[in-house]
Amino acid sequence: MTTPQQSPGVDDEPTIGRLVADTSRDLSALIRSEIELAKTELKFSVKAGGIGAALFAAAAFLVLLSIIMVSIAFAFFLNWLYFGVATSFLLVFVVYVLVAALLAFIGVKKVKQVKAPEQTLAAVKSNKQVLKRG
Repeated sequence: MTTPQQSPGVDDEPTIGRLVADTSRDLSALIRSEIELAKTELKFSVKAGGIGAALFAAAAFLVLLSIIMVSIAFAFFLNWLYFGVATSFLLVFVVYVLVAALLAFIGVKKVKQVKAPEQTLAAVKSNKQVLKRG
């Protein structure tokens, strides 16, 4: 029994529809793979970022505790220099108030330097006028 032979080029050459379908399927698979890769990378980054933020918070807390300890030690050092305990702690308090006042003064000067983005506002107004004309 003989089987009918097909021409060799019919099965070897895909149709345009099949090429489009294959391309669409492959592109869809590629996009899904890239999304999964991005999710995996973001999960790792977010986890590392969260751990880093927690470590920074712990470090900041320890620095605050150390400032308190240094303040107490400084007050007792002043007491040792015959200032008295109450006067020593009061002097430490005054030093902190003076440092806070200096920082606030510098902060106010810096805030006064903040200005509106004039070039951006001018560009937006110009674009708005051009769009109204068009």
